[in-house]
Amino acid sequence: MQTLKSVLKGALVALALCAVSAQAAPKKAPAEDPFAQLKANAATAQGAAAPLPQNSSGAIVLPDPPVFNAKAWLLMDYRSGRVVTGHNIHERIWPASLTKMMTSYVIGNELMAGRLHLDDEVTIAEAAWSKRYTDSSKMFIEVGKSVKVGDLYRGIIIQSGNDACVAMALHLAGSEEGFVSVMNTYAKQLGLNETHFANVHGLFDEQNYSTAYDMALLGRALIHDQPEEYAIYKEKEFTFNGIKQYNRNRLLWDKELNADGIKTGHLSQVGYNLVSSAVQGDMRLIAAVIGANSDKERAAFNKALLNYGFHYFEEYMPFKADQTLLTREVRLGNRNKVNIGLQEDLGLLIPRGSKDKVKATYRLARSVFTAPINEGDELGQVEIKYGDKLLGTAPLVARESIAEGGFFSRTWDKVTMFFSSSDEEGETAAADTSEAAGSAPADKTQETAVQSGAVKESVSE
Repeated sequence: MQTLKSVLKGALVALALCAVSAQAAPKKAPAEDPFAQLKANAATAQGAAAPLPQNSSGAIVLPDPPVFNAKAWLLMDYRSGRVVTGHNIHERIWPASLTKMMTSYVIGNELMAGRLHLDDEVTIAEAAWSKRYTDSSKMFIEVGKSVKVGDLYRGIIIQSGNDACVAMALHLAGSEEGFVSVMNTYAKQLGLNETHFANVHGLFDEQNYSTAYDMALLGRALIHDQPEEYAIYKEKEFTFNGIKQYNRNRLLWDKELNADGIKTGHLSQVGYNLVSSAVQGDMRLIAAVIGANSDKERAAFNKALLNYGFHYFEEYMPFKADQTLLTREVRLGNRNKVNIGLQEDLGLLIPRGSKDKVKATYRLARSVFTAPINEGDELGQVEIKYGDKLLGTAPLVARESIAEGGFFSRTWDKVTMFFSSSDEEGETAAADTSEAAGSAPADKTQETAVQSGAVKESVSE
């Protein structure tokens, strides 16, 4: 057998030089118009936290998270989407005017796609007449008048105008029901699995429901997907038709916080709601409180959650997107190695001063990969843990495309694969997080300690 392998190797090595063929990355599909079918149908028819407590060893002692007199609340790390603390976060609630976050999200996507413009004129229909909303927030638009999209957009976000929501729904979809169907489509796409919208403004309806968790996720999507549109959420006032109205989010005036959103809501059936967000350095947090007893309380509870996060936690980025974390062998390709990394920076929220307790483990689908491989193809996963607690995961992806090799190159690889069984096995190992701020660590193919060497996991190859 050894003689046969030697003969084959000698014969094929001389023929193994092949031409490199390029393979272009797939193009992204254009954004679809969620209103296309509707158009077609229409055509045919509390605040400060104490200093960080420390024990005699110098280790940080986390205090218990704050507790409130409210139906539900949570604090979320914006970067990872991980919930830091919460109560009844998946309990069904009525979002009230938090619904308008999705209304504005739909409008924002139309603006970003170029199907809608801030200078477009909207003729106000009777269904959007402000007099229909005498006991609720409104923008004071009048029937038959023409209003710019930009004004209606601010009327929704800053003034929480129910009339403006209906006006935009009719303008884009022809009916409120049609617009709501698009809201629910986006809800599914964003992973709001416990949410269903029944109207565009949030007035009470049993079928207009969500959870504190889903509302925080929606706020996170607004910030991430529509940064220019999200900037409107921090505006403190807006004047229309000679009437100045102030943003109801009290935290925008709080000088101790760098709050820039997000949305308030109130219904007699649920109480006072607020989803907020604030930034400190490179760290952004999202808080949500549902069912507080007053406007003042919902602001104080949100502030207490945000302060708890900023005082006792810190942003930690063990790996960055521009790093090659691993390099693995490739068969049947025009290159014999693939560089593996992350598509996005992996940032996590951890207790302050606890970086030495963070451990990373990678898992690869195979120890040797087979071409073709496209840039961005998922080849494995990395997990980050704090002690025994999973903080987050991220896919490991190919950092470049590798096309199939030439005939002789592939023939040689097939012969090599015939005599090797390791290609079918996956791979698991610890990954080094200590070099995240610098260059990529060397390839870790055997047992690798993380940080202080507290954890080691073997590689099956």
